[in-house]
Amino acid sequence: MTPVRRRDLAVLALGLAVAAWLLVRTWYGDLPPLRWWLPVPLAVLAVVEALGARTLRTRLDALRAARAGRGPTGPDSAAVRPVEPMLVARLAVLAQASAYVGAVFAGIWAGVLLHVGPAVGRLQYAGSDTVAALIGLLSSLALVAAALWLESACRIPPEEEGPNEGVSAV
Repeated sequence: MTPVRRRDLAVLALGLAVAAWLLVRTWYGDLPPLRWWLPVPLAVLAVVEALGARTLRTRLDALRAARAGRGPTGPDSAAVRPVEPMLVARLAVLAQASAYVGAVFAGIWAGVLLHVGPAVGRLQYAGSDTVAALIGLLSSLALVAAALWLESACRIPPEEEGPNEGVSAV
């Protein structure tokens, strides 16, 4: 499994920003007003993936330390629970899909923001649409960042790579 290329995400977001800007510019009067809560699911997914990345990285680091004999010892230390390799593989796939979804929505929200941002003073709903587009853009970028972090947490460090180099597993 190859990592997501940042260039692909940037090209996707830029292309969709231009397309969204053209579409919104053409049909802005016919679109319903954008609400601030529309991008909230993206933000929730970003938070969940960031927590998942932190948890997975902590568990994998503890497992690697225990295998190397550097783990905590004593009666208070709990045994390190192993991480299922299929779970790590599924999380890697989720991370890659989420990175592309975040890039798509970042492009769309950026295109909307490019149109409504400069029109705040002259269009009635442009102010609230600008707030929604800004929240959407930030939520989308947060999703991309969390997805890339989760993907990096799923990678095998170079010293542990075996015959399946680059495959995301424990």
